[in-house]
Amino acid sequence: MTDILTLDAVQTHIGRYHILHGVDLAVPEGETTMLLGRNGAGKTTTLRTIMGLSPPSSGTITLAGTRIEKKATPDIAGLGVGYVPETMSVFSDLTVKENMILAAREGPLDDTRLEWIFSFFPALKRFWLSRAGGLSGGQKQMLSIARAIAEPRKLLLIDEPTKGLAPAIVVALIECFAEIKRRGATILLVEQNFRVAQEVGDSVFVMDNGKIIHRGAMAELATDVALQERLLGLSLEAHQ
Repeated sequence: MTDILTLDAVQTHIGRYHILHGVDLAVPEGETTMLLGRNGAGKTTTLRTIMGLSPPSSGTITLAGTRIEKKATPDIAGLGVGYVPETMSVFSDLTVKENMILAAREGPLDDTRLEWIFSFFPALKRFWLSRAGGLSGGQKQMLSIARAIAEPRKLLLIDEPTKGLAPAIVVALIECFAEIKRRGATILLVEQNFRVAQEVGDSVFVMDNGKIIHRGAMAELATDVALQERLLGLSLEAHQ
């Protein structure tokens, strides 16, 4: 299987802090790769580094055969990378519709794709002409994800999408990710909810202290309670 994204010995400093310590990562095309780890392990910085928001101090990042570690964020986005930050990136003063129009860089919004997005997030259709700033936290998260998939993307970087969401919305999100994958997109997903991770993930990387400490199949980690405890300080039993 071809890797659409590879990180090789990536180091990232933010100010005087050394956050990533030689990260090696490979994301297979057409799969959902989970990036797990305790708080502060470096997961968000990894996504920001790929996206050019926290450029690496050294190492290489390759997207579909193109080196991107020195590229600016808009140029990386232009290569077909969508990014959903943990902070819910929406324009609060604009309507839901205006947020989506801005996300469609290639031209007008595609009505068929829009209806497909609404099938997962019906609230966005309901509040289509409402100010995004007036949405609930969960609805803003839906809009943030919808913006990232307004057009087909080669690669989606998604940071803790289920944080603070109601269980019913989490179920819709899982279905959405499965459908995105079926349509040919590749996803690199940071997630603290282990149940979501095991539901959607094909492969998994676990980080600690800015390094990758485990890589393998998500299904294997999901069935190995002792390994979960060692790597993440959790077990599936504890989360039932």
